[in-house]
Amino acid sequence: MGPALRLVLVAVVLFGGAWPVTKAALADATPLWFGTSRAALAALVAALLLAFLGRLHLPRRQDMRAVIGLGVFQLGCFFVLTHLAVALVPAGRTAVLSNVIAYWLIPLSVLLLGERVSARRWIAAGISLAGAAVLIGPWAVDWGDRDVLLGHGMLVLASLAWTLAIIASRRWPPRSPVLELLPWCFGLGTLVLGPLALLLEPQGGIGTPSWPHALFIGLFAAPIGTFCVIEAGRRLPGAVASVWLLLIPAFGVFVSALWLGEPIGWDVIVGGVLVVISVLVAARG
Repeated sequence: MGPALRLVLVAVVLFGGAWPVTKAALADATPLWFGTSRAALAALVAALLLAFLGRLHLPRRQDMRAVIGLGVFQLGCFFVLTHLAVALVPAGRTAVLSNVIAYWLIPLSVLLLGERVSARRWIAAGISLAGAAVLIGPWAVDWGDRDVLLGHGMLVLASLAWTLAIIASRRWPPRSPVLELLPWCFGLGTLVLGPLALLLEPQGGIGTPSWPHALFIGLFAAPIGTFCVIEAGRRLPGAVASVWLLLIPAFGVFVSALWLGEPIGWDVIVGGVLVVISVLVAARG
C-alpha cells in the first residue's frame, strides 16, 4: 500500500468517526458555532505545532491559490453546509452525501485537469455511486419535508465545495508543504464561519457537555484528517481518490449505528459491500 492510500485510511478513521461525534455534540451546541470552534482550534494547534518545529511562516505567493481554495471551499463552505445539514439529516446519511465526490471529481478532473480515466476506474466509480445511493436510502426519506430537502441539498453542495478545493490544490500545487499551510487554511475557514455564526446564530454557542467533542475534533481529527485528505487528493488520480474516499462515509455509517443507534439494515450492509468492491476494482487500475 502506497503512502497516499495510508493517508486515506487515516482520514477514513478520523473523518468517518467525526460525523457521529458532531451529531452528538449538537445536542448542546449550535451548528455554525461548533463548526467555527472546529476550524479555529485546528488553526491554533497547527500554528503551535509548526512554531515548535520552526516551520511557521506566511504563505508564499505560489501557495496562495491553494490556500484560498482549501480555506474558502473545503474548510469554509464545506463546514458551513455540513454542520447546518447534520442538524437536519441523520449523521450516517450526512457522512455519505457530503463525501460522495465521485459525481463531481471525476468529470471535473477530466474537463479541467485533462486526466484520462480507464474503463476499470469508470466501472469502479459507478459501483461506488451505486453503493452510496443504497447507503443514503432515498426510499426511506420523507421528500415532502422541506427541512429534509434543504439538508440533502446542502450536502450535495458541500461535496462540490470539497471537490473544488481538491481541483484547486492539484491545478495550482502549492510550493510549501501542505502541513505548513494548514494554519492559514483553517484560519481562512474560521473567517468564513465566524461572521456567519454571529449573523445566523446570535444566541448560539457551545454548551459544556459538547466541549469534549469540540476539542477532540478541533485539536485532533480536523487538522490531521484534513492534512491526510488534502495530500491524498493531490497525489491520487481523481477517479481513484473519489472511490477510496467513499470509505469515509461507509465507516461513518457504521460508527453512527454503534454509537447513536442509527439502524443497520440491508441497505447499510449492501451499500457498504458495494463501496468496498469499488475500492478493490479502483485499486487494480
